[in-house]
Amino acid sequence: VVSPGRFRPFPRHARPTPAATANPPDIDNNLPAAIMEDDGADASPYIKLVSAENHEIFLARRIALQVETLRAMLEGNFRESEEGVIRFPDMSASALEKVVRYLHYKDRYSNSNARIPEFPIEPEEALELLVAASYLNC
Repeated sequence: VVSPGRFRPFPRHARPTPAATANPPDIDNNLPAAIMEDDGADASPYIKLVSAENHEIFLARRIALQVETLRAMLEGNFRESEEGVIRFPDMSASALEKVVRYLHYKDRYSNSNARIPEFPIEPEEALELLVAASYLNC
C-alpha cells in the first residue's frame, strides 16, 4: 500500500539498487561543458537552468521548448537564447529540480495510453512549486 502523496515506481522485489538510482537518467548535472559551447553549429541539444543557489541543471532543449515561458526566452531576442542558460534567482535548487522532473514526467506521459502514475509532491513543497508552475505556465 502506498501512502497518499507517494508513488512507488517499482514493486518491492524489483527495486533498483541505490547505486542504480544515485543519478537518475532524467536529470544529468554532470554533462560536460563542451555540450554548452557554441561551435557555430545549431543550438545545443541542452540548456542550462541555474537556481537561486547557483546549482546548475541541464535540460533537453526539446523538453524546455514545450514550456511557454522557456520557449519565449529561448526563441526570442533574449540573452537566454544566445547563451542557452536560464537563471531563476528566486527559485531554490530543490524546486527547480522538481520542476525539471515534472517536465520529464509530462513529456513521457502526455500522449501515453498506459496508466499514468501519480507525480509525487510533498505538502511542504507545494507552495513553492505552485509559484514556479505559475511563473513557467506549466
